[in-house]
Amino acid sequence: MLSSTELQSDFDALTQQGFKNQWDYASNLSALQTEYGAGFNIRVLTSSEAPVARGVSDRGNDVYYNTVAGMQALTHIRQDGMSMNLIYRDPYYSGMLAQNATLAIKFPQAQSLTQDTAIRNLLSTRLSKLGV
Repeated sequence: MLSSTELQSDFDALTQQGFKNQWDYASNLSALQTEYGAGFNIRVLTSSEAPVARGVSDRGNDVYYNTVAGMQALTHIRQDGMSMNLIYRDPYYSGMLAQNATLAIKFPQAQSLTQDTAIRNLLSTRLSKLGV
């Protein structure tokens, strides 16, 4: 689930109901970079870029859009026939004034939606704002 970083304290309050913070995992090797924790068979990723509708609830509170994708919703398709290419051009070849270098990686990939019914947008809000 992708959720706003503003909800991290709310997730922390769910530890009695089974939510576990990422730093409490037995091993962090399989944790994703933005993974905040997991609970109820859902891995929670937080981002400051997650959508929030400001002041639109009946009580004037923010509404948070939490996008949940089941494991069967997406797949990665391996592409054959080409390997990864690392492209580097030093500043002398990248620009007329030799000020900017080029560094790029080129590789084939494809993703596919396999079951769109396994993707849901869960809306949530707070009954009162923190500190009020």
